Formats: sequence, C-alpha cells, structure tokens
Amino acid sequence: MSYRYWDISIPLQDGMVCWPGDDAPSVKQVTFMDRGDMCNVTKLHMSAHTGTHMDAPRHFVNTGAGIDQTPPDALIGPARVVEIADRVAIRRAELEALKPKAGERLLFKTRNSTEAWACGADFDKDFVYIADEAAQYLVECGVRTVGVDYLSIGGFYHDTVETHVTILGAGIAVIEGLDLSEVEPGEYELICLPLKIAGADGAPARAVLRMAV
Repeated sequence: MSYRYWDISIPLQDGMVCWPGDDAPSVKQVTFMDRGDMCNVTKLHMSAHTGTHMDAPRHFVNTGAGIDQTPPDALIGPARVVEIADRVAIRRAELEALKPKAGERLLFKTRNSTEAWACGADFDKDFVYIADEAAQYLVECGVRTVGVDYLSIGGFYHDTVETHVTILGAGIAVIEGLDLSEVEPGEYELICLPLKIAGADGAPARAVLRMAV
C-alpha cells in the first residue's frame, strides 16, 4: 500500500509569530563547519507553545497531567479534517451539523489557514477560536482530540481561560498551530508527537496526515 502525506506543521524559525508576551523565538546557528568548527550546531530559545505544539492539561489545570503523560493513542490514528465557515469562532450550531463522534480526532480548518498565518511575524488577534459553548459540546460528544489552525483554541479577546479549562479539564488532547492550508476536508490518518518534556505544560510537535492512495 502507498500513501500520500501532508506535513501540517509550521516551520520553527527565528523571529516567527508567537503568543503576545512570550519571548520571541530564537533559532540560531552557533557553530559553523565553514568557520572551522567540528560540526554545525543550532541553539533554540522559545516557549513550549511556539508554532505547531500541544497543550497538556497542566497548561490550565494546575493538578493536570504534563505533556509527557499524553497517551499516544490520542495522537496517532484516524482523524477528520472539517472546514468551518464561521469567520469569527467555531460555534456549537456548526459543530452539531458535523456530528462529532465519541473518540474522534477532529482537526478544524478555518480562515486562519490562509489569513492568520499570512500575517507572518505579526500576531493576528482576530483569529478564529473555539467558543466555550462549542468546547462544552465537544466534551459532551466525547471527542478524543482537537486540532486548530492557529496558536490557541481560545479567543484572544473573546474569552480568558474558559475554552482551555473546558477542553483540557475533560482530558481532550489539544494540538495548536496546525497548517491546514493544503488539506481538503475529509478522513485521514493523523500522526502527531510532542517532545517528551518531563512535567511540561506543553511542547512543540511535528504533525502529519496521510491517506492511502
């Protein structure tokens, strides 16, 4: 069997967009073979929530599990990419029409995929987010994993912590910062693994989709 793959991760690079208040990501080469060093080495300095990353429950639930305790089955397996028409938020009414299933891994493709990331290093405070009533509905449905196509599942000025507390508190795995611009809605296999940082509230991740062809 052969597969087609989509890399849905945002490249980590110096000066890339980050959450307001986080240190600007720094990705710099510090030794150079062409300058006589034995090898090339790159130094990274960034928040655990930079680019494509995962939130652990501990991010908003103080007694919650760290990212190293994320069960792999939440991140590897069938996933459904769904397109959201609402240009402001992912809301319950639109989700009800999509009929989320218990145990499902859902990745939300919104206008963020072409508009928010297009802002480059400038943070887009008007990104499409998951409204808390939609988050509560996802919990009711028993969804296993959610993924969004910008840096947060919660709105920047529209809520504070409600969406995160609702989703992470229910044990739903959260992937943020996906690039779904080249992905059509449909059924795929998701493979997403965060760095195994002991006890951390989040970690950068590499995420890919694949489909049998």
